[in-house]
Amino acid sequence: MKAKILALLREREDYVSGQELCQRFGVSRTAVWKAMGQLKKEGYQIEAVQNRGYRLASNRQVYGRHELESRMDTAWAGKPVCFYEELASTNLQAKLDAENGAREGTLIVADMQTAGRGRRGRSWSSPPGTNVYFTLILKPDFRVELASMVTLVMGLAVAEGIRETCGLEARIKWPNDIVVNGKKVCGILAEMSTERDFIHYVVMGVGINVARQDFPPEIAQTASCLEQECGRAVSRAEIMVNVMKAFETYYGIFRGDGSLAGLLDRYNGMLAGKDGEVRILDPKGEYRGISRGINPAGELLVEREDGTVEPVYAGEVSVRGIYGYV
Repeated sequence: MKAKILALLREREDYVSGQELCQRFGVSRTAVWKAMGQLKKEGYQIEAVQNRGYRLASNRQVYGRHELESRMDTAWAGKPVCFYEELASTNLQAKLDAENGAREGTLIVADMQTAGRGRRGRSWSSPPGTNVYFTLILKPDFRVELASMVTLVMGLAVAEGIRETCGLEARIKWPNDIVVNGKKVCGILAEMSTERDFIHYVVMGVGINVARQDFPPEIAQTASCLEQECGRAVSRAEIMVNVMKAFETYYGIFRGDGSLAGLLDRYNGMLAGKDGEVRILDPKGEYRGISRGINPAGELLVEREDGTVEPVYAGEVSVRGIYGYV
């Protein structure tokens, strides 16, 4: 009920009578009064005026389960929200929950992580009160070989969510980083449990740098955050909800097509370095070429010096720009 009360107060932007709240949610005045008290303890500034009712008095950013639930207007993605002040890793918690029957769309969110992880086992700096750390649980019914493409769907959704929330021209550094002005603001880590021809679950972990912060020396030159790039405060809850809305839309298109065919134009339009020179760091040997976008299987198409176009699979190589990270 608290999330529904928050949503109504935010929508109304004026006083809502206690009587209306009682009738709308089918509860007593005492229950409404208790809910308001609990929301105040969570940090919300709620005015209560006799004969007028209750009003959300401040746009102060509050980050927690009720804030996220009150904003989450998706059909299934991000429902339910499981919020933690601290976790070792949202991916680890999501895998445990998925094994124990959590349904598709369950969103695991943490204010901080003590053992956040990135691609290839790298650590992910996860301080409290600054960034977005979440993992979405999926239980797809498509072929196992399609699962790797979901990372690209999430990348597209994160870039769209950042654009919608901040007005920044977020771009995708294939396959799983989001960059703004050439610097990384987000990483994505997908993990899954499969049998030979069946997917038990896929967990999509996302870390977005939001507030201004000091980055570790090893990434200080290549990392940034949304508030630094857009020059204003950014709501962590708003950006997460916008990412979930975009993912729900794009994932639906992907599942319907059974490939990324229906998302190619949108994805390639956001692809960092498209039609630019890139270095392919392949265990078989490094080479250079021109990035020509992705194909319906999510592979990066690289035009080599002899004019041949080679599809590059994300699990095999790393891609870098010639003159920097992007």
